[in-house]
Amino acid sequence: MSVKGKQNRKRRTKRENPFGTWPATLRQEWQRIPWVRLVTICTVGAISALVYVTTLWLMNRPIRAVVIDGAFARVSAIQVEDALSPHVQAGFLSADLKAMRGQLKELSWVANATLRRRWPGTIEVRIEEQSPAARWKDTGLLNLDGELFVDDVTHAPAELPLLSGPGGSERRVAEMYFRVQKRLERRGMAATALRLDERGAWELLLSSGIRVRLGARKIESRLDRLFEALDKVVVARAEDVDYIDMRYTNGFAIGWKNQASMNAKAGDGEDAHV
Repeated sequence: MSVKGKQNRKRRTKRENPFGTWPATLRQEWQRIPWVRLVTICTVGAISALVYVTTLWLMNRPIRAVVIDGAFARVSAIQVEDALSPHVQAGFLSADLKAMRGQLKELSWVANATLRRRWPGTIEVRIEEQSPAARWKDTGLLNLDGELFVDDVTHAPAELPLLSGPGGSERRVAEMYFRVQKRLERRGMAATALRLDERGAWELLLSSGIRVRLGARKIESRLDRLFEALDKVVVARAEDVDYIDMRYTNGFAIGWKNQASMNAKAGDGEDAHV
């Protein structure tokens, strides 16, 4: 009986030794692994991940309020709420502020929008309205960048300059207007309208009622000659001038309100050029 017991114990000992059949070098490498440290690191990592996920879940509570800030008159709170309504159903942390900002900037009168989170469940929205710098045709408005931000305004401010041109030329016309207007302001003058026609010809209307025909070619040199004419000829008799035609090679023509058109510089009989 005692012999069999010893044999059974030997067999059980062999089965319980996991390294019995491993090569000696492999057994040594395995035993060198710091299992306690690895288990500790894995445990700490799992606990940290659990705490992180739990914290996010607790903080990502429903949005309680949307606070709208900013001095604006054209954008209503209802428009802002309607734009943000698809997003406020998300949690406080999961709400996509970038998408919300993009939705707000699609509103016609919104120039910029800033959003931020305020704990525990508020989204703060600050709106900056567009500042109209010019009218575009009959119902449009341009900002200082020449961007047509609304094209169906009912009542456009009458004091704004009136710009017009082919579709897609808004920025080009606006840049031209601001450039000319800057030079006019130095002389105490102003432009009230600028038109670019389908042929590419420019026509300018001054606040004094003088209409300036610039044509489509050599615009920069014609502008230089225009301001020279304003300084030397027109300013002193502006109330008598009907129009100025700059479409001449070396000069210009002035149309007087009470007299026949006369050449102020070179060229009796010279034809005007587009």
